[in-house]
Amino acid sequence: MGKHCEICGKGSNRVNSVNRRGKAKKKGGVGRNVTNRSKRKQKPNLQKVKAVVDGSKKRINVCTSCLKAGKVERAY
Repeated sequence: MGKHCEICGKGSNRVNSVNRRGKAKKKGGVGRNVTNRSKRKQKPNLQKVKAVVDGSKKRINVCTSCLKAGKVERAY
């Protein structure tokens, strides 16, 4: 079971983490300089919920945007 939403397929995203040094110009410095960029992952906000899938109750991973939009029929 991967880290993705089983309704919309939303998964992780690779982005840069930017390291900076220096003081901002509006705080009296000479400006911020980028010193390093390293890769990191942005993960979706997944929740395990009991839902009705094909007429039966099942526990699935669903992102919170699908839960808020009402795309999941929850089973209590």
